[in-house]
Amino acid sequence: MSKKFFVRGKASLLAIVFLLVTILGSMNVTASTANTGMRDITAIDLVKDIRLGWNLGNTLDAPTETGWGNPRTTKAMIDKVKEMGFNAVRLPVTWDTHVGAAPDYNIDQTWLNRVEEVVNYALDSDMYVILNLHHENKWLVPTYAKEAASKTQLTKLWEQIANRFKNYSDYLIFETMNEPRVEGSANEWTGGTAENRDVINNFNLAAVNTIRATGGNNAKRFIMVPPHAAAAMDVTLNDFKIPNDDNKVIVSIHAYSPYFFAMDINGTSTWGTSSDKSSLTSEFNALYNRFISKGRAVIIGEFGTIDKNNLSSRTAHAEYYAQEARAKGIALFWWDNGYYAPGKAETYALLNRSALTWYYPDIANALVKGSGGTQNTPAATATPTNTPTPTKVTTTNSSNPSSYPEDINGDKAVNMADVVLIASHFNATLAQPIMTKDAI
Repeated sequence: MSKKFFVRGKASLLAIVFLLVTILGSMNVTASTANTGMRDITAIDLVKDIRLGWNLGNTLDAPTETGWGNPRTTKAMIDKVKEMGFNAVRLPVTWDTHVGAAPDYNIDQTWLNRVEEVVNYALDSDMYVILNLHHENKWLVPTYAKEAASKTQLTKLWEQIANRFKNYSDYLIFETMNEPRVEGSANEWTGGTAENRDVINNFNLAAVNTIRATGGNNAKRFIMVPPHAAAAMDVTLNDFKIPNDDNKVIVSIHAYSPYFFAMDINGTSTWGTSSDKSSLTSEFNALYNRFISKGRAVIIGEFGTIDKNNLSSRTAHAEYYAQEARAKGIALFWWDNGYYAPGKAETYALLNRSALTWYYPDIANALVKGSGGTQNTPAATATPTNTPTPTKVTTTNSSNPSSYPEDINGDKAVNMADVVLIASHFNATLAQPIMTKDAI
């Protein structure tokens, strides 16, 4: 073989190596957790790894993404959450306002694409994601009279969602429903009726079976299922059934505890006595004894405290709550609805999503510390103001760049498809000299 061939081959090889490095270096790392496959781990181990999460509340679960006063979600927001020390994001999504009529209930593809885009924001940051059905109680009614119709729509929606995400890794978790209950009923928040609880079990079973039937990674995906209103009461949990006794199913609980401190604007604003701590510990012990000690994983998908101008008590509560959860192997997700107005109800906001700063870095750090994560020390918003009037923010999806020189096939994305084309070209280039003048 001639020296000329070696020189030419070496040059071509260097060129292809340079192009591959350039492409792989410029690619958004979508393979980070989105495409890592399904690990051989238990639900208990998964939940311990999740540790601490944050809810993107009042956003994709609003009638429109910015309809309840929050800005359009960006990758930078999710990166800020990750930077603080959270390693998971729960995405509450309302689908009802984005579906067609019966009997198909086809999800609007623009909406489904947008949901997937936000899912990828978190996965691209090596975070876990929980995706659910949220605020669907107008049609998802747990009564015998409404069961059949509700179940039809429930399974139609999950079939479409599950098929869209069937190839995603186990860093994506599905949650069948959010706080299922009969809205406005006398016992809406006190455990419901035996009928309500029975139908909710049937809903969970139908949703899990539908997800599993789509195949792919969904056959082994971790799925969260809630009891009535996601409440950790004896009356709700005594009737609660795990679909098919599936070992990949995780119990979904919401626990704004203690209620008068955490949720009631007219309740106490102080927390931290020995009695306060003992009471909270007892709640975690009850969950541990009922589920975790028997091998059934639990995630508290929503918790938090409202702002009563009581930062020190909220910070102490946050750290102790996260510490107790970690000790029992329970992952936590703070409910952040974006609403900042000190002294008012429903003020669960921690992150200023517009300024990309933290209203309460002390609380966020306390959560991270209590959960065993790595602390950060970002500055608080200098002069925070109440949640602004909603404004639409136009964003560009960084995972789909509009123009890169490495975009060989012109699909507006730099990915492995371009690598394959380059490799094919390289092989053809090398083959040509071997068969002609550069051969011996």
